[in-house]
Amino acid sequence: MIQLQDQLGIIHSFTTTPRRIVSLVPSQTELIYDLGLEEELVGITKFCVHPIHLKATKKIVGGTKQVNFDKIKELQPNIIIANKEENTKEIVEELSQICPVWVTNIITVEDNLQMISDFGKLFNKRTTAQKWIDKINFAYLDFQKCIKDKPIRKVAYFIWANPYMVAGKDTFINEMLQLNHFQNIYEAKGRYPEIELEKIRQEGDPEIVFLSSEPFPFKDNHAFEIGRCTHHAKTIFVDGEMFSWYGSRLLKAFDYFTKMHEKL
Repeated sequence: MIQLQDQLGIIHSFTTTPRRIVSLVPSQTELIYDLGLEEELVGITKFCVHPIHLKATKKIVGGTKQVNFDKIKELQPNIIIANKEENTKEIVEELSQICPVWVTNIITVEDNLQMISDFGKLFNKRTTAQKWIDKINFAYLDFQKCIKDKPIRKVAYFIWANPYMVAGKDTFINEMLQLNHFQNIYEAKGRYPEIELEKIRQEGDPEIVFLSSEPFPFKDNHAFEIGRCTHHAKTIFVDGEMFSWYGSRLLKAFDYFTKMHEKL
């Protein structure tokens, strides 16, 4: 009997190691693959794009907010991997009627490392999981050395337009901003607040504005509209996966951040 606790504090029991996995979170799908569990992965979402070939070899069961329960049930999974932010409580509760739903909750780097360790235990991949943890920790320490003398700069990180929305506190994005010595001017406004561009100067007047590549496809006209509301803030299009994807993606993120600072 295997008994393990997910990041919501729910204890799950398994008689054997789960061998039929449905993943409802793109970054966690990537992690499952990187842990050597491609064969065990039977269902993914339409947003699970890394590695790209999975979309052709695995059953697509919908998105992160809308899933096809019948398709998932047909796959006869032993476990469904979800996330507190990506998937709704209603979806998790309904899917729990099919099989155990393991829910992650990732806000900090430590949360991320805990998830990798949990997956190692859950899927009997402890050695592989520990290798990923060691690689991420090493890259993290190396990155900290690279930016230790970088000044703190005020920033705003946009995730949506019409209405304009930004990343705020208690988000993995905000954790990534802090690691990069960026002070989020919207940190006190909630998790993903809707904001008024005309008030951006009084909110903190950022030195840098980040326009994420996901979930909204920002264009030059958005950069111009936002930029004219600031005091000459530098507007930068960034890879949203590097700021918002956790799991094994974090290893690539540190290298991305280092190169980003070189350009800044």
